[in-house]
Amino acid sequence: MKTGTKEIFIPGPSGRIQAKYVKNKKQGAPIALVLQPHPQYGGTMNNKIVYETYNCFYKNGFSVIRINFRGVEKSDGVFDNGQGELSDAAAALDWIEKENPDYGQCWVSGFSFGSLICMQLIMRRPEVNRFIAISPQPNVYDFTFLAPCPISGLVTYGKNDELVSEESLLNLKKRLSLQKNIDVKFDVIQNANHFYKGKEKELSTSISKYLKSKTVIV
Repeated sequence: MKTGTKEIFIPGPSGRIQAKYVKNKKQGAPIALVLQPHPQYGGTMNNKIVYETYNCFYKNGFSVIRINFRGVEKSDGVFDNGQGELSDAAAALDWIEKENPDYGQCWVSGFSFGSLICMQLIMRRPEVNRFIAISPQPNVYDFTFLAPCPISGLVTYGKNDELVSEESLLNLKKRLSLQKNIDVKFDVIQNANHFYKGKEKELSTSISKYLKSKTVIV
């Protein structure tokens, strides 16, 4: 566990939401929310990729929170096929914004199923400046709601992703590249599967590089 990380419980639409949170002491520090993979396939906020992403934000000067969606471990409620999970994510964003009223930037990130919730959240929250979507599944979930995608961000995926066809990711890339005024970077991690087994370091490097190039500390 990172120094300064606390386990907390925040109020959510289905009861309490279990979370881990670390606050950056610097005034105007950016804030970030990191979202877990699918709860029904063993996903939690302690997933390795979620932890690595959280750690990247922490090392790059963010106040950052990661949450367990409803029904996962100590979070109240039951799985709600994405709708309730989106409400949980919105509640967590509300909470971290209130805790850091002078924040400089607001980022949202998610892994796999969490990247779907991340992308749905940015459509509803105009204060979010950038996103990081890790291993999205456009062959499983419909991403046409990104019409238009409101902000720039990073999409990372494994070249050997066994759950997602590269064609579906390239179609998403093509669609987003046609949109004006945003720039969505697609970063492919060579020899990595959906879960970046053995390639966690390469993924962290990709995320940190993007954070360093796009973070504005005010």
